[in-house]
Amino acid sequence: MARRRILVVKLSSLGDTLHALPAAAELARQKDAELDWAVQPAFAPLVERFACVSRVIPVPRPSETRAWLRALRELHRAPPYELVVDFQGLLKSALVARAARAPRRIGPSFAREGSAAFYTELAGRRDKSRHAVEECLDVVRHLGLEMPKRPSFPLRAPDVDPDSLAPALAPRTGPRIAVAPYSRWPTKNWPESSFAEAIRILAEETDARIYLVGGAARIAAAAGVPCANLCGALSLVGSAGLLARCAALLTNDSGPMHIAAALGVPCVVPFGPTDPGRTGPYGPGHVVLRAPDACPLAPCRKRACPRRDGACLAAISPRRAADAVLSVLPSA
Repeated sequence: MARRRILVVKLSSLGDTLHALPAAAELARQKDAELDWAVQPAFAPLVERFACVSRVIPVPRPSETRAWLRALRELHRAPPYELVVDFQGLLKSALVARAARAPRRIGPSFAREGSAAFYTELAGRRDKSRHAVEECLDVVRHLGLEMPKRPSFPLRAPDVDPDSLAPALAPRTGPRIAVAPYSRWPTKNWPESSFAEAIRILAEETDARIYLVGGAARIAAAAGVPCANLCGALSLVGSAGLLARCAALLTNDSGPMHIAAALGVPCVVPFGPTDPGRTGPYGPGHVVLRAPDACPLAPCRKRACPRRDGACLAAISPRRAADAVLSVLPSA
């Protein structure tokens, strides 16, 4: 007897795909199904590392009109699915879900842009006061499946040897600490000078081996201590492999944060304009740093600082961040 076939639609972004992973894993396991995943090509290599996924279907952005329409046609011509679950809830994702020709198409409670017209049903009640991982799990409850006691992230990181990436750090004997100092929102970026000072403290006090993920040449130079700037040296999946070998990650609210959290790596994260209760590192063992008295507008959820001073993040001191990293290290 052929296995059930389920399609998950979560086109972007990096963190959002990881938020949907526990729910997708439960669908595949409890329904004993082959689970395919439609995602934008940039994130396909990461989704290919999800152990519950049988096949990844790259779907370009609608702005790439010909390629996007081609992907929809191919999906429409493929054998139909028993079930499609769209975790995105946008018009573009709903059109992908509709193209799959499944008799049952489930969308999220927050469906917008008219996307609800393309679903046969919505999962859960709209509630943006909880973490996105919990929101995605609405579909598990909606289908009458057993809710997991602790959501799992079956992400298979490749085997990466940090010493081969940065042989100059090999003589150091301290913990491996990754640092990801940039995000897509300028307002989410803790100051470069703060990252540099926190790195200096950690390197001097623990002999740490510091690996900078992302364009961080200025930070590496300003830190004034041995650290590896791996900008351009690692792919998205390669970065996951490195993070899996680290004892902790110091980062902004960013994609690497979600990867590390999914791998069970403790994260220390200065949070400013975004809400950690909604998109913070999921699971136990993480430390979120905030300075609520520095700016009454936080979390403003703005890509441009309304006050133009970034006070919500600037008020978080390097010493405080370094101490938080020390607190999550295995030897602490």
